[in-house]
Amino acid sequence: MTDLGGQYGVWRRGVDADPQFAAAVEGLGYRSLWLGAVTVDDLDRSHELLAATTGLIVATGIVNIWTIRPDVAAAWFHRSHAAYPGRVVLGIGTGHREAQGDQAATPYQALVAYVGELRSAGVPADRIVIAALGPRALKLSRDEAGGTHPYLTTPEHTRAAREIVGPDRLVVTEQHVKLGDDPAENRRAGREALTFYLKLTNYRNSWLRQGFTESDLAGGGSDALVDGLVAQGSAAAVAERLRAHLKAGADQVVIQALGENPIGDLTALAEELG
Repeated sequence: MTDLGGQYGVWRRGVDADPQFAAAVEGLGYRSLWLGAVTVDDLDRSHELLAATTGLIVATGIVNIWTIRPDVAAAWFHRSHAAYPGRVVLGIGTGHREAQGDQAATPYQALVAYVGELRSAGVPADRIVIAALGPRALKLSRDEAGGTHPYLTTPEHTRAAREIVGPDRLVVTEQHVKLGDDPAENRRAGREALTFYLKLTNYRNSWLRQGFTESDLAGGGSDALVDGLVAQGSAAAVAERLRAHLKAGADQVVIQALGENPIGDLTALAEELG
C-alpha cells in the first residue's frame, strides 16, 4: 500500500493550486495535495508544485476518464515519478453522466477498461486510486487499484468503504470544511458548495445510500445534508469531524477549505490537529 506520509492532506482545484500554495501546504505539515477538476494543463503545471516542495505528494483528484486519455495520464505519471520518485498518485474517476452525455452511459465498464489501459502502460496498481462511491467501484478499487478517494461523503461512508476495500488498500477521504463562528454563514457557504452536486445522479444516489432522504436533497439541500457533508464551526469542531473519518478507517483525510482564506483556515486546523 502506498505510504501517503501522514493522516492529513489538502484538496484544491487544479487551476487554483500554484507553487506558493503547495509550499505553504507542506510548510503547515500536510502531506499531500490533491488536484481537483484536473485538465491536461494542470497535469503539466503539477511539476511546478513538485519542484516547489521537498516531500509533498501531488495527486490527481481526479483525472476524468472521459476528458483525459489513459495514455496521457500514464505518460504524466511516468514523467512525474521519474523526476520525483514516490511523490505522485494517479486518482481517476468517471465524472458525471449529466456533464459527459451519452458517452458516459456505461461508466463502470469504461472505468474497468481505463484502469486496464493504465496497468498495461506500466502504471503500478498501488499508485492508482479510484473516486469510488458505490459498492461496485469500491470493489474495483480493491481488486485492480491501490484504493479509493471518496468525495463528499460522511464518516459512515468511510467505514463502509474500508469494509469493502479491506485493510491493504488506501481510503483517502475528501472533506469539505467551513471555519467560522456564524452558523448561518457556514451553512450558506456549505449549501452553495453542494449546489452543483445536487443535480448529479451519482452523488444523489450516494447520499441516499448514506442515509439521507429525498427530502434532504430537495430545495437546495436540508440543513441535515449540509451539516452531514460539510464540517463547520471552530477549528476544534472541524478537527473532530476529520478525526471521525480516521476512526472510521481512512488512511488520510483531504481537506477542502471553503473559506475566503484557505491558508488561514488550514493553518488553524494544522494547529488544532497538532
